[in-house]
Amino acid sequence: MSSDRDPSSSSATAHSLIDRTQVGARLRAIRKNQKLTLKQLSERSGVALSTLSKMELAQVSVSYEKLAAAARALNTDIAQLFSPPREHNDLLQPTVVSSPLDNTAGYSTGNYDYHPMAGDFPGRRMEPMYVRVFARELSQFDDYIRHAGQEFALVLAGRVRIQFETGESISIGVRETAYFNSGVGHIYLSESEDEADAQVMVVMSE
Repeated sequence: MSSDRDPSSSSATAHSLIDRTQVGARLRAIRKNQKLTLKQLSERSGVALSTLSKMELAQVSVSYEKLAAAARALNTDIAQLFSPPREHNDLLQPTVVSSPLDNTAGYSTGNYDYHPMAGDFPGRRMEPMYVRVFARELSQFDDYIRHAGQEFALVLAGRVRIQFETGESISIGVRETAYFNSGVGHIYLSESEDEADAQVMVVMSE
């Protein structure tokens, strides 16, 4: 994905964004800790070796799809690429974790800002994520987004159209929801008035 949107612009400053250099460094550290080469990670994840190298060197912003694929191949929660995991006593699992949305680090691809939630809950079975949607045209994307599992979306602000590679689409507004097979290629587009971004809470599950 690519966009000329400046991630430091006023529309994106309501929530903190992590520098992609830190994401790349954490990805590299986890890979090195598992004694994997870039080639091995590429083979496991299905992400091109050249793309993984650019991700680690912070030379490119990539979609959630590629970050998630790399994290799955490393058997790592994607949220650990955004913030280091807290130490937990393996014999005492937390009942609940909570953190203010404004303090949750996010990652910008230009078309979206992703903010993974509850990353410090060990062994998560769902991936909740707050997303700011800036893209308004399909032409802003190189391809549709696909990942294993199912996806639930609740619009918090603005309006969103979810466009599927099948040609189907759904337009949802505030307090409206969508639930779909995320293995089918899909893209979120903002339909908010006055060229504003849309804000969506997304929950993904394999």
